Amino acid sequence: MKQQKRGSTIEEQTVENEEEKSQKIADMLEDTTRKVVGISKLKNTGSSIFSSSSENELGLGTGIIVSSDGYILSNEHVTGSKYSKCYITLENGNSYDGTVMWSDKDIDLSITKINAKNLEAVTLGKSENIRIGETVYAIGNPIGYEFRRTVTSGIISAKNRTIKIDEEEQSSYMTDLIQTDATINPGNSGGPLITPNGEVIGINTVKISSAEGIGFAIPIDIVKPIIESFKETGSFEEAQIGIYAYDREVLPYLNKNLNFEKGIYVAQITKNGPADNTELKQGDIITKIDGIELNTMNDLRKYIYTKKQKDEVTLNITRGKVQKEIKIILG
Repeated sequence: MKQQKRGSTIEEQTVENEEEKSQKIADMLEDTTRKVVGISKLKNTGSSIFSSSSENELGLGTGIIVSSDGYILSNEHVTGSKYSKCYITLENGNSYDGTVMWSDKDIDLSITKINAKNLEAVTLGKSENIRIGETVYAIGNPIGYEFRRTVTSGIISAKNRTIKIDEEEQSSYMTDLIQTDATINPGNSGGPLITPNGEVIGINTVKISSAEGIGFAIPIDIVKPIIESFKETGSFEEAQIGIYAYDREVLPYLNKNLNFEKGIYVAQITKNGPADNTELKQGDIITKIDGIELNTMNDLRKYIYTKKQKDEVTLNITRGKVQKEIKIILG
């Protein structure tokens, strides 16, 4: 009997392992796409790529189911702001009227409610654990109904990215973004960025049109407390600290002379807000909140989202060479 070479056996096992791995990923993607929805601001648009209406006019975009009782996570620029109406289409073709229950323009996220039960929800991962070079997949509706639930793949190209957005003669900054080379087109906005095990680590958002192969996603960790509040209580009362602050990555856009190693820079204190008439001043660097270190605005947002109105928080701030503790009652 002819003996099989050991090398040949190893090669065959490698091929089998790769086929098994590929099959698992295909199964995962098939499962996840069932939990991805289409979103339109207009009803009965026909949503054809041959329509004379533009993508912006139709408001075509993507969202994900985050609870069995009909909460949908997406971008604010897709659904509209709080109390806006939009239209949600599930994978099975059923359409629902949706009401935006919460939104935040600064991080471009929203949560919409539809009157549906027993839905399959996505699995949320931990965006804080991601590493550069990891494989990711983006799912969305890139240019309308005909190309719904398109899957693209790539890697995590970078973390904690800051980008400047110029629109309507105003500039804003999105910070702490996940950068990926997975193809993301306008209609992909609001769709999930997922790992090979099917966990959502980000929500796809803006794409830089001047560069190929650069897309961004908002880390999922920031919105988890809000999702949990809606799932448990059906509501979310957002606490406010009443400041506009920037990560140190934004400062080169604003003032190249400003420099600090950690913390966030207080650019403005909202008049009559919770931080007004406290010891906090414009130009302070907030390094900690209740003992938790802050390096990005999302660090602050994520913590504030877990608090309630009228809760007291303690800020550690640096002002030149002076360090202070300041207590603020959230509003």
